[in-house]
Amino acid sequence: MALEIESTLTDRYQTTVPDAVRRTLKLRKRDKIRYVVRPSGEVVLTRAAAAADESDPVVGKFLAFLTRDMAAHPERIRGIDPALLRRARSIVKGVKVDLDAPLQPEDE
Repeated sequence: MALEIESTLTDRYQTTVPDAVRRTLKLRKRDKIRYVVRPSGEVVLTRAAAAADESDPVVGKFLAFLTRDMAAHPERIRGIDPALLRRARSIVKGVKVDLDAPLQPEDE
């Protein structure tokens, strides 16, 4: 179920990001927010990538291309093929991953 939240623009076109949105996006003071405006007029708000994530110019340009392409052509976005999803799940079955664990030097 989608959560709908409103905020009000000030006379200077500023607003406060609602608490539920800040918590969902894990936003902190001084973080950047990215807006993707789709041709339909829908706007998607996400947390912008940190500067460290953009240090690889090739990855950064590829992600920028994907962002522009998805915004310009949302009709091209498709779900994952169920057979591929089943295969991927079978490959990683039983694998435990701690996303909060620090990377080992050989993993960086």
